[in-house]
Amino acid sequence: MTPEFVQQLITDRLEATHVHVNGDGHHFYARIVSPRFEGLGLLARHRLVKDALKDVIDSGELHALSLEKTATPAEWAAQ
Repeated sequence: MTPEFVQQLITDRLEATHVHVNGDGHHFYARIVSPRFEGLGLLARHRLVKDALKDVIDSGELHALSLEKTATPAEWAAQ
């Protein structure tokens, strides 16, 4: 599993407009901007990401994913 592959999964499954993933093949760290986060609190955003990647997490392909930032496009633009 590469950071690029995880980034593509997140982009596709969350309709993300910006995704940055880094990691070592086992542990990954992500910053995600998606309109699907609109109206959701932090825990709900994290749950949405984990649910979207449930199959690769459950299979063990994706061992660990830490979410450094989850933002809507408006929140991201304001920073």
